[in-house]
Amino acid sequence: MASITLDNVVKTYPDGFTAVRGIDLDIADGEFVILVGPSGCGKSTLLRMIVGLEDITDGELRIGDEVVNDKAPRDRDLAMVFQNYALYPHLSVYENIAFPLRLTKGEHTDTEIDEQVRRASSLLELDEHLERKPANLSGGQRQRVAMGRAIVRDAQAFLFDEPLSNLDSKLRGQMRTEIARLQRNLGTTTVYVTHDQTEAMTLGDRVAVLRRGELQQVASPRGLYEEPMNLFVAGFIGSPPMNFLPATVEGDTLRLPLLEVPLDERLRKAVGDREVLIVGIRPDAFEDVDVMQPTEREGVTFEAEVDVTEWLGEVLYAYIPFEAHADLADKLEELDRDLDGENLRPQVVVALDSVSGVRAGDVAELWLDPDSLYVFDPESGENLTRESERAEKLEAEARDQRARALERAKKRQQKATAADDGARGSAA
Repeated sequence: MASITLDNVVKTYPDGFTAVRGIDLDIADGEFVILVGPSGCGKSTLLRMIVGLEDITDGELRIGDEVVNDKAPRDRDLAMVFQNYALYPHLSVYENIAFPLRLTKGEHTDTEIDEQVRRASSLLELDEHLERKPANLSGGQRQRVAMGRAIVRDAQAFLFDEPLSNLDSKLRGQMRTEIARLQRNLGTTTVYVTHDQTEAMTLGDRVAVLRRGELQQVASPRGLYEEPMNLFVAGFIGSPPMNFLPATVEGDTLRLPLLEVPLDERLRKAVGDREVLIVGIRPDAFEDVDVMQPTEREGVTFEAEVDVTEWLGEVLYAYIPFEAHADLADKLEELDRDLDGENLRPQVVVALDSVSGVRAGDVAELWLDPDSLYVFDPESGENLTRESERAEKLEAEARDQRARALERAKKRQQKATAADDGARGSAA
């Protein structure tokens, strides 16, 4: 295992297009870091620069303490799992996994190769498929074979390039669990590229959010969700995404298209002397007054006409259209494009308890806690309600959790090694 450090890394193509713009990122030994962002943000390019498939225009890349800018991919000791699996169709599962070891030309005996392959197949539950060909496997099984081939290399780090994008939603969920379990068991430094923020939130120790080749924020999943740095991060992280509404300040009131919110001390401090703002509200911040539990929190109650509802068993989504403020319409449309949106009509998505009786066409009475509001500067996109101390506390908690997980992984590895040594001694 090894750390990976990117110091002001830049990628500019011969035609002058800059795909990666001065990325600074420290990936600790044993850490699982996700590179996430919409299509064309530079995340796959950055991964390919780490593995050596793309040249670095400027900046420095270090693996461990060694600068590797000019090293060939084979000399970086990294294992990459591609989106299309890159398996050899004429080879069995066993030989596909063994292939990297056979390339070492005599460095490993047949016995050592067999031990490595069977260890990987056991980890990935592929033992019963070792003699089959890739064409006879499901997509999830093929992805596990590709992961097995990476495991046997015992590389310094694993690199994943959107490995689950070819799978259906059910398999993606299963494979997310497998990858998370595998990384925790092995404790190997891992860099994982995806455009799916659900994968990012469920897999990574930390998540690096990119936009147009620039790094927007690096934080734990919870840190990104609860304390985003700006509009883009707030809009990209979360499913359904955060609602953005135009707002104006009128005296001691923050006026939004659907409701008015009194300016308490927190909001007043965030607003400052601004008169026009963008307010962010998570869908789960709302409650249906008719079914909500009693609460001592002070909230704002308002009525809104529901356009469409979706009942999904565990949650009810209600969609409420609104008119965008003319001064902010262009800004919100630009943000929607950056988030790979379709520039559809402005609407608020409300996530309600599944027992709610709200249906399309109803005028729903909803409740909202003002403490759940985010306020953003419409020019810079800065999150004006971000609490730096709380953000640092969330990151400290995430680091502690990661350290404990790595310690558990090391103990498991030591136990497994001792068991292997004992088995070899008995056989001798």
